[in-house]
Amino acid sequence: MNIVIYARYSSHSQREESIEGQLQTCHEFARANGYIVVAEYIDRAQTGTADNRTAFQQMIADSDKQTFDAVLVYQLDRFARNRYDSAINKAKLKKNGVRVISARENISEDASGILVEGVLESMAEYYSVELSQKIRRGQEMNAQKCLSNGSKAGLGFFVDEERRFQIDPAGAAVVQEIFERYAAGETVTAIINDLNERKIKTAQGKEFNKNSLSRMLRNRRYIGTYIYGKHEVPNGMPRIIEDELFERVQHSLDKNKKATARTRGAGEYLLTTKLFCGYCKEMMVGYGGTSRNGTVYRYYVCKNKKKNTCHKKVADKWQLEERIIRECRKLLTDKEIDRIAVEVAKACEQDYDSSVLKLLNRDLKAADTAIENLWKALEQGQEIEGIQERIGKRNAEKKEIEAQIAIEKNKVVFYTETQVRVFLHSLKSGDLNDETKRRGIINIFLSAIYLHDDKFTIVLNGGNVPIRIEDIPLDDIEADNGEFLSSRLVAPVPPQWRNPNLLPIGDGFGFLVYIEDIDL
Repeated sequence: MNIVIYARYSSHSQREESIEGQLQTCHEFARANGYIVVAEYIDRAQTGTADNRTAFQQMIADSDKQTFDAVLVYQLDRFARNRYDSAINKAKLKKNGVRVISARENISEDASGILVEGVLESMAEYYSVELSQKIRRGQEMNAQKCLSNGSKAGLGFFVDEERRFQIDPAGAAVVQEIFERYAAGETVTAIINDLNERKIKTAQGKEFNKNSLSRMLRNRRYIGTYIYGKHEVPNGMPRIIEDELFERVQHSLDKNKKATARTRGAGEYLLTTKLFCGYCKEMMVGYGGTSRNGTVYRYYVCKNKKKNTCHKKVADKWQLEERIIRECRKLLTDKEIDRIAVEVAKACEQDYDSSVLKLLNRDLKAADTAIENLWKALEQGQEIEGIQERIGKRNAEKKEIEAQIAIEKNKVVFYTETQVRVFLHSLKSGDLNDETKRRGIINIFLSAIYLHDDKFTIVLNGGNVPIRIEDIPLDDIEADNGEFLSSRLVAPVPPQWRNPNLLPIGDGFGFLVYIEDIDL
């Protein structure tokens, strides 16, 4: 099992050896569990209250490459101290089939914490339109003027002091080359390999991969179209590629996409990172295939089954997900909804009090005090020129701090008990064909499933009594062993195996419920 290690220490007052201690513990944990460490990501003197850490963001981006299955941390506060940031970044990793593991803490974390984090993650998606509107308010005016809103300009462009897009000649030459080579019939793989051999980097300073190259070839900015969300302005920025070349590339991309789409099943495998083989404890991954008559089959299969080292039968995706969602949904009683709402609101309040905003407000107060003291010194007749210069610097610092506060306020998410109740009731009574609701239920309540051919063990977050799952026919979740067609969704390592004999852990809200040996 391939994993990476993430280590961090917060300030220069901490000793450098704390990083080495984290790495030693993580490597020992990896060896004990048979994991292969393929990379280390280290942030030195970086706070965990914000996720804008260099190595951390590189790790999140690298998870796109599907080269590791889990992130191992010394303990969970090394990953993030802000619960909302933790939920969002874990969701990003999960989409790439990557799980977060703690070397020093129970792999399932605190049960209440998991459930609260699941609610935050799901509500962030549910209210994504509302949240994005908050962030866009200050950016719509920029978009109307075709100005940069702070994101990367893209290879071939740079942003000037007035925040307008300008052409970078060196980068533009690379863009022109890429479009011409693809239009001439050269494959994406060949182009990527050549660019990386020549040490040519993306706008983010990274090596090229299929995703980054495909995004570039689809980017209408290169024909002069300014784009911000749904706001598009033809000729709103300088062009690098002519329309005729761009359209030829689009035609080739569409043709190649149709050719490969027939080999993939559409949709998301909702049990990714949570479904494990009951026999070998290896992850089960999503696969799609098409029969000779054109019928599409989608299922989960044990990774060791593909290697012929496990006898676990293939499970039908739709039936299994439907079965699990029904069981998770039973936890949405009115009593539990009230309890969850209280816990989530409390967690939001705690995160707000300990957020970056608190530190920025402290810095703002210090800047105001310094400016006031300088004015007092000026009134007392001290050297005017030197004091005025210092006041100017302090005012500049204050403006920068105020700008950062405005940014952070847009990032802070605060949900009230009422909002959480409304959201959970929508999951309880809403249409379960809605993919967002299905994903939300699984994210919040499901910790892990260990699937056998005739029974399964399910680990749920929530509830305060053991849950009885009625028998269902085996045929409902079995699938034919057809030809396997690869999926990009790969599940990571399972939680540590337990044997609690149907006993709930803890008291009241938020404990884990283990239901073992359920007949199928």
